[in-house]
Amino acid sequence: MSNLNTLQWLLMILLSAGMFWLSPKAVKVNDFFKGSKNEQQPGFWILTSSLVISWLFAKSITNAADLGHTFGFVGGVAYAAYYVSFLVAGVIIYRLRTIGGFESIHHFLRGKFGQKAVVLFTLLIAFRLFNEVWSNSMVIGSYFGESGSWPYYLAILLFTGLTLLYTMKGGMRSSLLTDLIQMLLFAVLLVVILGYIFPKTEGGILTLTKTGTWSLDQGLNLLMVAFLQCLSYPFHDPVMTDRGFIAEPKSTLKAFVWAGVIGAACIILFSYVGIFGNVNGLGKPVVPAVAGLFGLGMTLVINLIMITSAASTIDSTLTSSTKLIHLDLLQSRKLSIRAGRLTMSLVAVAGTLPVFLNPEILSATTISGTMVLGLAPVFVLWKVKVPVGSFFLAIGAGILSGLALVFGWIPQHLWLSQGKYADLLTANIYGSIAVFAGYLLPLIWHKTNE
Repeated sequence: MSNLNTLQWLLMILLSAGMFWLSPKAVKVNDFFKGSKNEQQPGFWILTSSLVISWLFAKSITNAADLGHTFGFVGGVAYAAYYVSFLVAGVIIYRLRTIGGFESIHHFLRGKFGQKAVVLFTLLIAFRLFNEVWSNSMVIGSYFGESGSWPYYLAILLFTGLTLLYTMKGGMRSSLLTDLIQMLLFAVLLVVILGYIFPKTEGGILTLTKTGTWSLDQGLNLLMVAFLQCLSYPFHDPVMTDRGFIAEPKSTLKAFVWAGVIGAACIILFSYVGIFGNVNGLGKPVVPAVAGLFGLGMTLVINLIMITSAASTIDSTLTSSTKLIHLDLLQSRKLSIRAGRLTMSLVAVAGTLPVFLNPEILSATTISGTMVLGLAPVFVLWKVKVPVGSFFLAIGAGILSGLALVFGWIPQHLWLSQGKYADLLTANIYGSIAVFAGYLLPLIWHKTNE
């Protein structure tokens, strides 16, 4: 085993051991399920850092670098636009709590659309939760060996197991505290990486920022998709929405706004890794290529930032899954920390199993941002009184839009743009129109027949 491999294994084990040592042991159910500390709600900085790092997962920062490599600075901005989701979710959740008096997303859906709507919504977000486990662990595995090799699988199993251990110790409280530590570590490592890149570029950051072309086929298609999906995308992420109900409303809104700003900035800054790779003629995967250009030290820093971001996402996923099952779906009156830990274990196992299947199956079963477009009218128009059928029509229209994209049902002559992501943009524009129409048509029909 090479020195690099040995050091990578040590980094993973030592980071996980550190998180376990720092994680508080939950003895009260509210601490475990809701992230409180001795019944006190989480503070602003803990909540903000948790929101940010939960979206800076290993796959997202890899995507940021890849888009920077493909489209230059425009690619980084396009991907960062998804962080407008924090502003949308923050404002709507604030209003749901302060005006509607709702205690969770499930509470709102159950009260307005009934239990069947809750079950359908839960199925949608369950796919995302399981996907978060395997997609992030697979990124980590790729740094330890070729896909399908025993080091690859061993790294995935060990990484997921170690993350599960420290998360089980304190539940949501552990997740929030370790998120703060992981966010600080991420920031330090990002500064180190940029400290390598900018001095090696003639003209520094200005040269890298001037890359790319501001046209639809060179990244703006994706930018427009991001803005459209921001109306629905955040609401199928229980890791984000859970954090909207565990602290005081005004503090929570402030945390969401700052999380959006900080998260977008981090994505743009990390996209410079990909931009730098392109400028210097490096191919994909660009992150390992840039790391290799600077030697062992840079490679270890890149690996550590990936491990940190993936761990924070998986621990948040495990805690959100536990809350989803026991509080939101089953509405358990007698919460048990032991039952919560068992649920986490089962989710970790179920979320890891797909790694051993054909990777094409993973992408086929993932609920895309297009497929959940139907959530936009449900939450944007939450105060509008509509028949129960509106929910199912909107969700159905979104799923059909996603299927139309996947199977290429939209003829090319009906596309609304050209170049990469033109089909994605077209499906999202047509899909957005369809879901709002589907949501409002039952209301119009009801009023015309009164």
